[in-house]
Amino acid sequence: MKEIDYLDLLKKHELKATPQRVIFLKELHKAGHLSIEELEARIKTIIPTISTATIYKNINSMVEKGLLYEVKLPGVKTKYEISKKRHAHFFCQKCYSVYDIEVDTSCVKKSIDKDVDIDYINVSVEGICKNCKNSD
Repeated sequence: MKEIDYLDLLKKHELKATPQRVIFLKELHKAGHLSIEELEARIKTIIPTISTATIYKNINSMVEKGLLYEVKLPGVKTKYEISKKRHAHFFCQKCYSVYDIEVDTSCVKKSIDKDVDIDYINVSVEGICKNCKNSD
């Protein structure tokens, strides 16, 4: 796993580099995709006194500044990830894992009317992951 300069990342997104935010980013980087509840469980093992409101406030600030991205998939709570280059998500319908997958979205852009400005393309793929398939 590539190491990230969390302090620099926060500064680039015009956010104060607090110890809590650095811990949030480290946990998200380790896991890849976490719901707020999953993140809260991890954070509370490190900072037991942190409030749920503080976690929500910080996550919302990082989403607003574009540092975190909300991953919305059918049937599961919204997950969060550190924003990175464009990619799609594979969602396992059995274990609910979320994986990043590389896709070429140029075909989508080509098939859309040239008079529109595309801000974002969201692609998600659903199925059964390799681990779940092998455990059957």
